Amino acid sequence: MFKHTLFLVAMCLPLSVCAQINTERVMLMGRNALYYEDYVLSIQRFSMVINARPYLHEPYFYRALAKFYLEDFMGSEADCSESLRLNPYVANTYQLRGLCRVNMKKYAGAVADYERVVAIEPKNRAAWHNMVLCRFELSDYAAADTLVDRMMALWPRDAECRTMKAQAALYRADTVTAIAQIDSALAIDAFDAQALSLKAMICLQREQYADAEDCLTRAILQRPRAAGYYVNRALARFHQDNLRGAMDDYDMAIEIEPRSYLAHFNRGLLRAQVGDDNRAIADFDFVLTLEPDNMIALYNRALLLDQTGDYAGAIRDISTVIEAYPEFWTGYLQRAAIRRKTGDRHGAERDEFRVLQARMDAKAGLRQAQPRKTRKQSERDIDDYASLVEADAAEPEREYESAYRGRVQDRRVQLEPLPWYVLTHHSEPSPTNRYIAYYAPLEHFNSQGIVAPLQLAGSEAQLTQAQLDAHFADIARLSGLIDHGTPSAQLYAARAMAHYHVRDFEAAATDLERALTLAPQSALLHFALAQMLYREHEVAAADADVHNVTTQIGFARALDCLRRATELDPAFVYAWYAMGGIYIHQHEYALARQAYSKALNIDPRFPDAYYNRGVASLLEGNTQMGLSDLSQAGEYGIYTAYNLIKRYSKEH
Repeated sequence: MFKHTLFLVAMCLPLSVCAQINTERVMLMGRNALYYEDYVLSIQRFSMVINARPYLHEPYFYRALAKFYLEDFMGSEADCSESLRLNPYVANTYQLRGLCRVNMKKYAGAVADYERVVAIEPKNRAAWHNMVLCRFELSDYAAADTLVDRMMALWPRDAECRTMKAQAALYRADTVTAIAQIDSALAIDAFDAQALSLKAMICLQREQYADAEDCLTRAILQRPRAAGYYVNRALARFHQDNLRGAMDDYDMAIEIEPRSYLAHFNRGLLRAQVGDDNRAIADFDFVLTLEPDNMIALYNRALLLDQTGDYAGAIRDISTVIEAYPEFWTGYLQRAAIRRKTGDRHGAERDEFRVLQARMDAKAGLRQAQPRKTRKQSERDIDDYASLVEADAAEPEREYESAYRGRVQDRRVQLEPLPWYVLTHHSEPSPTNRYIAYYAPLEHFNSQGIVAPLQLAGSEAQLTQAQLDAHFADIARLSGLIDHGTPSAQLYAARAMAHYHVRDFEAAATDLERALTLAPQSALLHFALAQMLYREHEVAAADADVHNVTTQIGFARALDCLRRATELDPAFVYAWYAMGGIYIHQHEYALARQAYSKALNIDPRFPDAYYNRGVASLLEGNTQMGLSDLSQAGEYGIYTAYNLIKRYSKEH
């Protein structure tokens, strides 16, 4: 049983001993941890391999990837550089370092990395794409245009190449060429979100607001989480006097990007127009936390405070604005009116006299500003306090292509099922989904007090260093009990869960198989073994372009374990739910729906099962049934269901 405690002590051994560790096994554990977003643990694993085998380039790359996910771009860049020193012929490493440099705004260095990528892999489209965007950032539009021409030679039917060609033309103020390229892109792909967004921006500049709204609506169907699309569509709707539609778009933009200045400011103005004063104040409060010296936002808040009866607050805000703009006569008149409400007649008369003096003074005069519907963000003329704000430059969002997007981020927009409810010591509660999983045999296992209580959870938390150390200590303690006492199914299961949390799925599965030899009638143990097998092969499946035979066998074994669990306990709702997840992964949508239906027959208030059955129905092409289940999931608190409902209701 020494192998089970090897990794606990290896971290404190001298290098000569550390070199004896099974580096392949530690690498696998590190990659498992990386896949499941346990980045701190993965960095530890790869560091162990680096200490033992400092001449290997791969552990530096994977450690760089973990640091990239943690947004330690400087550390990631350094590890990429070391990996490339050891092996300068790996395109993926240059690509990752390029992304790090993009995030640190080192665009020239990123271009150099992408040039190395295309030298190694001439048809690496992501590298060409990112190199063009870096040239845009460097304002080297001629070079960007040349790169796009080379891309079009490699991919003549690629709509996005024409979209980038249009962007290069817009940067040179060549609108005619830009429109021609956008139309060409849409002829190839009528649903290209970037092309539709660019066309919408041109329509907004030309005051063709209905056309702009139509283009953005089509773009949103393709990219429902792009906050900028909602902000721009809100402007198009505002210019068509559709205030309610504009506010709905600002609501959605803020849900996606909570710190959006444009969305909060403009929503505040629109709320003020429809009399929603208190919530408008909240929007301007937020704007002022972002920009405390924004006098236009401050004046708008003052007007709203006046409307809600907070006269002292309104006078305070207007006085600050007048101090910054001493010739803002509208502000004096507004403050005078508020002072009269508070009984400060002398203060009101002083303000009114200042305005009267300005009117009589031919040199000062009283500015008669023409009201505008919108202004640019950088324009801070206080007379435009009632104008909605537009971005300074009509510039499309630059989205760098990356094979290294986090799994959580990807799940936001993809039509895919929610994860299993797994056995874990560390759950992460959802802010909206209040469902609590309960299984009586698990409570019985916890009552034995062998380790900290386990729970069934749909989301696991990332572990802290202290928690990881505790699990390593559990492995050592339980190994001692097993080696020097009477092994039991409970001890093997407890150690399996400790191995699971340090991402050693192979050891966890081995322990559960031993537990099942001692307690073959335990549905809970069969479920736990299915969890380990699925986790082990889920990583392999994500790592390969085509699922290999070993991966498929692993999923089949996991399914067999779940079937056995439901045979032993037909009311084991979470086993049925897990079966549905594997069936969706295998594209067996009818079987997935059957499994989720079994789960819902047992627990009709299980929101995740409604959601996943809805996903299975949509993937199978049964839109109405899918939308019905998603609606039920939304009612029970899984609010992401409404994004899918909105998207698929419009598409179908």
